[in-house]
Amino acid sequence: MQLTLRVWRQSNPSAKGEFENYDVYGIDKDMSFLEMMDVLNQQLIKEGKDPVAFDHDCREGICGSCNMYINGRPHGPWDKTTTCQLHMRAFEDRDTIVIEPFRANSFPIIKDLAVDRSAFDRIIEKGGYISVNTGNAMDANAIPIEKEIADTAMDAATCIGCGACVAACKNSSAMLFVSAKVAHLNMLPQGKVESGERAISMVNQMDAEGFGSCTNTYACEAECPKGISVTNIARLNRSFIGASIGG
Repeated sequence: MQLTLRVWRQSNPSAKGEFENYDVYGIDKDMSFLEMMDVLNQQLIKEGKDPVAFDHDCREGICGSCNMYINGRPHGPWDKTTTCQLHMRAFEDRDTIVIEPFRANSFPIIKDLAVDRSAFDRIIEKGGYISVNTGNAMDANAIPIEKEIADTAMDAATCIGCGACVAACKNSSAMLFVSAKVAHLNMLPQGKVESGERAISMVNQMDAEGFGSCTNTYACEAECPKGISVTNIARLNRSFIGASIGG
């Protein structure tokens, strides 16, 4: 395959960015999107040019690092797929592919396609854990939990914190991310002791980080690579309001 890549280049957070066009050749349809980006960077290095900076780690759809906007969609054209699991058979020979970083004030650009998502880490620090004594591993696993509750909590726990929900939202809201992190703990008996405090602390930190409000467009759910449900946002709202009024 021969492709034209229109890639956002920005040397540092304060620099003015712009799109640059690159032609790449010999792309196999079975390559992942990140392998294709590796081919581009090898080409740029051979030409004595600065390679494109982009985030990646596991390349197995687990870590959430590969945050790119591809042809107008977070992670590209396939539903419920991370960028690293997107393959080049999703495109046609001689296609033009537009590649941008996730756009949100709370995700400042570091360089090129790499953005700073440490705001998510600071939200987790405010309550994305269980601090009460739940016993050792055997004791904790011995607590009976209804299958429906366990399954729902596990569905929320599949959130990988990639930020696609923020990038897809017209308000740059982080409600889907926060609600998933709150729900998977609050639904379990081990997490209920701190459920109200957790909801308030994490929502307050989300607001402090400058994320926008949720207006229920469902774009977050549509673009989430793990299919996290917006039902978790309703759960978070109930928990937050209940804890705020002392319920």
